[in-house]
Amino acid sequence: MTFDPIVIVFYILLIDSVIANVVAWGAEGWYVKHFRLMSRWFPIAKGWTACYLALVLWIGYLTFY
Repeated sequence: MTFDPIVIVFYILLIDSVIANVVAWGAEGWYVKHFRLMSRWFPIAKGWTACYLALVLWIGYLTFY
């Protein structure tokens, strides 16, 4: 089985987008509590993380189609 660099990048982006959605939808208080300075500059938004996940899934569909 060969690993294509595009597939590796897709899976990295997929893992990142899933983690971002988990933090946005379920652990927003934890994020603000543990990353105070970063949460001021980069507030987590549910809409943007949902769009990010949708775009990554769309790119994955186009990649594996």
